[in-house]
Amino acid sequence: MPKARGAAGAQGGLAGALNAALKAHKGVWFGWSGEDGVAESGNVTTYDDDGVTIATVDLSRQDVEEYYNGYANSTLWPLFHYRLDLAKFERQTGKGYERVNEQFAERLTPFVGEDDLVWVHDYHLLPLGERLRSRGVSNRIGFFLHTPWPPARLLVSLPYHERLVRTMLEYDLLGFQNDEWLSSFLEYCAEVLGAEVDHKSGRICLDGCICIARAYPIGIDWDHFSALGETGDARQAGQRMLASTRRRIAMIGVDRLDYSKGLPERLDGIARFFDRRPESVRDLVFIQIAPPSREDVESYKEIRTELEQKAGQINGARSEVDLVPVRYVNRGYSHAELYGFFRASKIGLVTPLRDGMNLVAKEYVAAQDPEDPGVLILSRFAGAAAQLQEAVLVNPHSPDDLADAIGVALDMPLAERRRRYEAMVKSVRDENVQHWTADFLGDLRQVAR
Repeated sequence: MPKARGAAGAQGGLAGALNAALKAHKGVWFGWSGEDGVAESGNVTTYDDDGVTIATVDLSRQDVEEYYNGYANSTLWPLFHYRLDLAKFERQTGKGYERVNEQFAERLTPFVGEDDLVWVHDYHLLPLGERLRSRGVSNRIGFFLHTPWPPARLLVSLPYHERLVRTMLEYDLLGFQNDEWLSSFLEYCAEVLGAEVDHKSGRICLDGCICIARAYPIGIDWDHFSALGETGDARQAGQRMLASTRRRIAMIGVDRLDYSKGLPERLDGIARFFDRRPESVRDLVFIQIAPPSREDVESYKEIRTELEQKAGQINGARSEVDLVPVRYVNRGYSHAELYGFFRASKIGLVTPLRDGMNLVAKEYVAAQDPEDPGVLILSRFAGAAAQLQEAVLVNPHSPDDLADAIGVALDMPLAERRRRYEAMVKSVRDENVQHWTADFLGDLRQVAR
């Protein structure tokens, strides 16, 4: 079987999902090493990591600033999450983005065998397929986007948006997390580019290029994550949570420190709930785990400061000498520890303002005790909401809506919690990362070159 070559541009929860997919297909993971400040960009290092060959490329400080901190995370990320107010449109960072993708294509090409599939991931690498084509790579190449895709009326604010999307049509297969993001892309291709678009099949024809675009909801590695529940780390983490809450109900949020996650708005909703039910301070404690990310980007520094202030205000107004209502933890934990924390928490808060999928929602469901499951409160604007309709769905922008949902979760009878859990866990278990991988790669193998 030909190997699936992965070009990964992201870290975190989805990295584990991609790693599982690469292990199953004995693939090569190619991407940035994470090192910057090197004298010269482009140095490639290869090594084996538990059956997956890793090939990494070093980038200079200028490349990181222009490509990663600049265009990828200060232009595309906010734009793709509908945050035009935070997007920065700088010509120089756009040049850096194109330069680094050209460099990636140059370094990746020697790894591509004659019959290999190439699977490119995420907004960091949108033009990589076109750059590989320019180097004579005629293999089947697929691309999967882990973020939302904005409506055409927002995307047209991006300088050279037509050129960027045209490079994407050099892929044989484009994958989006759900039908909403897929429809936005097809609408742009039809209305702005004037492409011939078949909305039913996802077939896009433009200037001789034929591309297929479809929705592939990503899942978790169910077997691996479930097995973590049997580990000592998971049991210890759960026991620590239960012991430290002193018989209060634990409500948990686990999010990368990012403005798209709706963390300030989440704290506003929690404050509104405690305003309405101040006696619940003795019954409920909220734990927010928010490991830092992209600390070199100014907007991320600002959100950390805002969160610390809001958590401090709630605790200052509602704390007793022997308890606080909010615990804000600015560090990360292992997946096994998170399993234990999820299991011990009777309410899970996953309330992004806009998110491509959000695997944390699925991990929370997977970690629950079937006999006494917790309640998932989920943003309507998370991609996972399309699959997890039995969660308590909320508008994350509304403090009242979130406060209402917390009250519903606290008061929900066991029979209702079980009914909702059983519906959601079936989706999480069946539509797992193996299912996602098989669907995408199966379709990629079938597309006509």
